[in-house]
Amino acid sequence: MIDMNEVQASAETLARAFEEYKSVNDTRLAEIESKGSADVITSEKLGRMDEAINKIQGELSGMKTALRRPASSAAASSAGAKTAQEQGDDGEYKAAFMRYITKGLEPDVAQFKAMSTSVDEQGGYFLPTDLSSRVVTRQLDTTPMRQLATVMSISSDAVEMLVNASEAEAQWVSEIAARTDTDEGTIGRIRIPAHELYAQPKATQKLLDDSVLNVEEWLVSRIASAFAKKENLAFVSGDGVNQPRGFLSYTTAATGDDTRPWGVMEHVATGASGTFASSGGADVLISLMNKLKAGYLPKATWLMPRSVVDAVRKFKESGTGAYIWQPSLQAETPASLLGYPIMLADDMPVMAASSLSVAFGNFAEGYTIVDRIGLQTLRDPYTAAPFVKFRSSKRVGGDVVNFDAIKVLKFATA
Repeated sequence: MIDMNEVQASAETLARAFEEYKSVNDTRLAEIESKGSADVITSEKLGRMDEAINKIQGELSGMKTALRRPASSAAASSAGAKTAQEQGDDGEYKAAFMRYITKGLEPDVAQFKAMSTSVDEQGGYFLPTDLSSRVVTRQLDTTPMRQLATVMSISSDAVEMLVNASEAEAQWVSEIAARTDTDEGTIGRIRIPAHELYAQPKATQKLLDDSVLNVEEWLVSRIASAFAKKENLAFVSGDGVNQPRGFLSYTTAATGDDTRPWGVMEHVATGASGTFASSGGADVLISLMNKLKAGYLPKATWLMPRSVVDAVRKFKESGTGAYIWQPSLQAETPASLLGYPIMLADDMPVMAASSLSVAFGNFAEGYTIVDRIGLQTLRDPYTAAPFVKFRSSKRVGGDVVNFDAIKVLKFATA
């Protein structure tokens, strides 16, 4: 059981580790300035400290997540305290669903009609509300894009929305001057279809019969883990063919919002192929940050893989000499870069020639995820005997809806 004392102790350890890290990095920078290169021992020590800080930061984030998530035992106790009448049809449906999962006993149509959940015409069964909610909660814990983007639930196979592809024009004019026609702007249409995503965990019938196995937790964790990994990759780099389209799949250009065509994302080049320039690493990140319009900044977030975080942790502002990366020491507060939160996304590409390894923006404005209502499970005890397979599926889509709200860093000379 995690308590706030453990969180506080880990935060203090992280703060001490970062202070020592800054001291060693200052030594490295002084060596580069005096000798032209850093001592190998200093660089190796700094690498080990990067790993240690990442580990402590990860453990601290895990503690915060565990504290936020309601305990399953508490939920079970709460449910147990309800009367049969209070639990109503949902409780009956869940009991029937668990009999189906563990024993393959399918309720008859009459029993389903007595419940508030509709019968699945394809032979699978919708997960009970509480199990479905726990799958979503687990995905939120592990998938940064679901925490950052706008998430919509839809009841059709796609959602369509209108966007201003270009702004309407207005002019100042005197009282008696002639009025000429102004540009009325153009309206574009975005369609985000829901694609099918499935997971197929399996267990032996003996395990399902064994009371030691918590079937609910096992099913939730297996489904959520599989869905989160696939979704996160698709939201970042998916090509839109039978999967969501990721924001990194679009063409980029080093042109501003006023002249860049719709469907093209703005990038800032690092000035070096596959890495940051030898000097001014912090400056290029500041340049990227300043490309975002002021209206998007209050909810802006950095998104990058861990390897890039290890690189930017060493950067200082050229004017003040202050470190631009700061660790997270408080609950609900992630580590920050230049005052804005960093979300780790190891589905982002590592630094390589022309890679887009850093994104900064207001993802709630820039990217939309759509969930088709309903998470289904089909029990298959036949095709992999003695294992029982559980084919769980959902339909989800995603796409960029505002190309001005997300900027990317390109690891290239231009």
